[in-house]
Amino acid sequence: MTVDRDSIARAAYRIAPHARRTPVMDMMLAGIDRPVTLKLELLQHTGSFKARGAFNTLAGLPPGSLVTAASGGNHGAAVAYAAQRLGHKARIFVPEISSPAKVARIASYGAEIVQKGANYTAALALCERHIAESGAFSVHAYDAEATLQGQGTLARELEDQTPDLDTVLVAVGGGGLIGGIAAWYQGGTRVIGVEPRSCNTLHAALAANQPVDVAPSGLATDSLGASRVGALMFPIARAHIDKVVLIDDDDIHAAQRHLWREAQLVSEPGGATALAALLAGAYRPARDERVGVIVCGANTTMEAFSKLFAAA
Repeated sequence: MTVDRDSIARAAYRIAPHARRTPVMDMMLAGIDRPVTLKLELLQHTGSFKARGAFNTLAGLPPGSLVTAASGGNHGAAVAYAAQRLGHKARIFVPEISSPAKVARIASYGAEIVQKGANYTAALALCERHIAESGAFSVHAYDAEATLQGQGTLARELEDQTPDLDTVLVAVGGGGLIGGIAAWYQGGTRVIGVEPRSCNTLHAALAANQPVDVAPSGLATDSLGASRVGALMFPIARAHIDKVVLIDDDDIHAAQRHLWREAQLVSEPGGATALAALLAGAYRPARDERVGVIVCGANTTMEAFSKLFAAA
């Protein structure tokens, strides 16, 4: 297997009966000459892009298979949903920091939940032990070819919807989404990574010229809180990702508020991270540059979301 345009095209065919074709919308932003195109992947099944990789991974398994995953929340929900739709049994390992809303969503899809470990890395270690003991089929959140291929279908879809984009901004956690997107565009469209300063796996890896450990913290940890970028996506990043920009948690909050005020969209912090780079000026498009932004997740609580406006 490999991760390239051909394999992503095959993944798109494989998941077509299961994944949504999410819409795009244009939005004018202050200081930017042309409309910015938002890819509304927060409207995907389970509220994030993760359903694409989950369906691509599980679609070929015999019904009734035991599948398992470690997740901060969104990947677990996607695997649980895909397993339910395809007739599999799922056990999901989530860390103690996971959002209650995300844990509840996983449970709503009938998966067994094991919530242990201080962070994603600890939950992953427990998941790997379970795999070794049970023989369950592993669905990695970002460091697997089938996952990268599935996430790459988002770029294939976006290119069909908006073929004239010069640049696409993508939030980065473990790198599965941006790795798949970069593997599709292969430099034909610039791909810019956006990370919180406190969850900077790809920025740190590119600086070190290899994946390195970081200590994730801050607002978007439950979705962007991988401690090391994926080994499979890193060569793709070096070849096809233009650069990575860093933003602050306050920038993410501002982007969440902007999405609500301008488009009535409820985004989780990780989902608003890519847009935050434009609003905060961390990425400044050139004159007449056509920019796309992946709004990749919606899984938050109304309590947490309402606090954004009480504090503003």
